[in-house]
Amino acid sequence: MQETIVIQETDADVMRALTVALELENFIICPIENCESDYINLIDQARPHLVMLDYKLSGDTCAEMCRAIKSRFPYLPVIAMSCNSNIHEHYDKAGFDAYIRKPFDLDLLYLIVHKYVNKSEKE
Repeated sequence: MQETIVIQETDADVMRALTVALELENFIICPIENCESDYINLIDQARPHLVMLDYKLSGDTCAEMCRAIKSRFPYLPVIAMSCNSNIHEHYDKAGFDAYIRKPFDLDLLYLIVHKYVNKSEKE
């Protein structure tokens, strides 16, 4: 069975790169184009193993999305993706399980994604 990942990313080029990279690892990708979309409904329908959110400069909207997801799906891993140099200081306070710095290293991306996909399968 293929695992599903929901990805919210504002940069179309980054979304394409993530999609290609993760499809090469046999994941099914469900993109969220913007924060205004009905992402809770998409997550409910897609039943993903992991959600990845674009943590913009302020992070407020992304953190709100994470809290909404965690309140509805408490065991679903949610990862912040950010080019903020201090994301390591903020991701856990916002409720994220982990973070990936952008630009991302493919080996590290795969390591983190596989870790949390496997964690969600066990729970």
